[in-house]
Formats: sequence, C-alpha cells, structure tokens
Amino acid sequence: MVTRVKICGITRIEDALAAARLGADAIGLVFYAGSPRAVTPAQARTIVDALPPFVVTVGLFVNADAAEVRAVLDAVPLNLLQFHGDETPDFCAGFGLPFLRAVRVRAGTDLLQYAQEFHAAKGLLLDAWVEGVRGGTGAVFDWALIPRDLPMPVVLSGGLNPDNVEQAVRRVRPWAVDVSSGVESAKGIKDARKMEAFMTGVRNAGI
Repeated sequence: MVTRVKICGITRIEDALAAARLGADAIGLVFYAGSPRAVTPAQARTIVDALPPFVVTVGLFVNADAAEVRAVLDAVPLNLLQFHGDETPDFCAGFGLPFLRAVRVRAGTDLLQYAQEFHAAKGLLLDAWVEGVRGGTGAVFDWALIPRDLPMPVVLSGGLNPDNVEQAVRRVRPWAVDVSSGVESAKGIKDARKMEAFMTGVRNAGI
C-alpha cells in the first residue's frame, strides 16, 4: 500500500510548492491563533491559489465556532477539515466537507470508542498527548497503543521526522502520515531538504 503524506503548518507559498513538487499528497493550513504556524484566510488563499492540481488542501481548527469555520470556507477553497479540539461529531460533520478527527493519544485513550463516536470521519489523526498543546509538539507517542482492529483509516502524526518515519510506517502501516515540526528549519518555515528526506523515508518503507 502506498502511504500518503500530508505536510502540515504551511505558511509560505514556496514551502507549499516544494511539498507538492516532492510528492506530498496534501498540505495543512492552521487556522488556530494559538499556533506559531497560524495563517489568516487571506494568507491561506494565496497559498492555495498557487498550488498545482491534485494537492489536497486541509484546514486545521481548534475549538473554533461555526461562524469562524464558515468564514474560512468562504475565503479559502479547502478540500478537507481537521478538528483538534473538543468538537462534537455533529459539529465536525456540519460543514459539507469530509473531515478528520484528531486524537491526542496516551495510555488509556480508547481509540475504538473514538472510531465509533466519529464514524462519519474519513479517519482518525493520531497525535501525541502533551499537556496544554494541541499539536506540532514534535513528541512521539507509543505506537503500540493503536489497536490493530481500528475500523477506520489512521493518519499517523506526532514527532515524525526524516529519521523515524520509515520505522513508523513499517510498524503502524497507516493510511497516511502527517508531519509539521519534523521538516522545519524554524516554526512555520519548512526545509526542502528535510521534506525530501521525509518523502524518501516514506517511500523506502513501502519497498
């Protein structure tokens, strides 16, 4: 199986184009003011408008209200939504777009219950649980906590980088991997060489 790749926390056109050129399937745009990788709808629109075809655009939200999400959707042509807060299943499904539900994983997290509750999601994005932080921490969680019988696609996140992504894909066999801080030279600034090495790691895992 080919493992898909999403490069998240894109803040610059040149980084989005580099990700696309290297073969990333999707880019993530963060609409959460608490993140150092946050973009405005206007910034996001310029990035999306510059993309070539067949690159999925993903909007990330954390406890935004419905009006805020709709305002972004009015301004930015997104393909997929990603929710990292305490959003309910009905809220996530209420915008007419497919969505991912992010889960911060630690010992005791019942991923089977999440899969049942968010059965309308396209998949679960699994990230590391870090107190008070909703993502982009660079922390890895114990992949053994992922049930083998999870009945929906897994997007593996949390501390992935060029050095560990091949191992991660071989062990977890996720539908996709999601990376942000692991391919950066600074917060919100992607490093093309790191992105290329990350893509190589993912491809090597499929050999």
